[in-house]
Amino acid sequence: REGGHDVPSNKDVTSLDWNSDGTLLATGSYDGFARIWTEDGNLASTLGQHKGPIFALKWNKKGNYILSAGVDKTTIIWDAHTGEAKQQFPFHSAPALDVDWQNNTTFASCSTDMCIHVCRLGCDRPVKTFQGHTNEVNAIKWDPSGMLLASCSDDMTLKIWSMKQDTCVHDLQAHSKEIYTIKWSPTGPATSNPNSNIMLASASFDSTVRLWDVERGVCIHTLTKHQEPVYSVAFSPDGKYLASGSFDKCVHIWNTQSGSLVHSYRGTGGIFEVCWNARGDKVGASASDGSVCVLDLRK
Repeated sequence: REGGHDVPSNKDVTSLDWNSDGTLLATGSYDGFARIWTEDGNLASTLGQHKGPIFALKWNKKGNYILSAGVDKTTIIWDAHTGEAKQQFPFHSAPALDVDWQNNTTFASCSTDMCIHVCRLGCDRPVKTFQGHTNEVNAIKWDPSGMLLASCSDDMTLKIWSMKQDTCVHDLQAHSKEIYTIKWSPTGPATSNPNSNIMLASASFDSTVRLWDVERGVCIHTLTKHQEPVYSVAFSPDGKYLASGSFDKCVHIWNTQSGSLVHSYRGTGGIFEVCWNARGDKVGASASDGSVCVLDLRK
């Protein structure tokens, strides 16, 4: 409900993101609007400029801007305080699927057009364009230091890019179906776990999760317990564990060093998203039947 009115069902929420201090929640919706909510559930502002559904949105670290990607082929930087669109970037030739900030004013976007653009507030064309994928690019993520960008695609590959070159640094081919999402481990330079090596996890429709050593460009572990597409992966805050959620209704917790399965949970619906708490002792999971469960890993 919004302002006493029932919200029509086409307002399905496609994406959500808390600001860095956890005081405001941004949501992107199928109705084309982004919304900012306070902790107590009140609507603080409505951001309207996209024509059609929003597929992704992210706060910057500073918390002054929100970035959104839409079916209308554009990405928009919004001023979170005023609700105004600061800049709209019309560079993709097909729907924009994901966005990720490199720093407070520079971001990357990817699209069904197979391209990745790096854009900056105030610049009227991309700072860099990465081409090499041969099918739609589903997700992109900068590593914790902001030096490397990982991308995954329906072309079954995972690619690593650097601002220093036009071609990819690594072209990681091992999955046998589309790769839905990727996550960097919170380890290595620029993280609170600087003595552990950085890893990348990829989740695929081939029912596997793969852990990659990005420095060497090799797959360290293939995690094969799921029976259906894997939609979500998340590293624990110390990087020692990885949670994965699949349409097979299972959440698996893996040891990232050994690749062994340490915990399994079966829910009542396909698992769309998994997430750790800050202490690293609980995993939240949301399912296709509308249920949300919290797993207490101390038990």
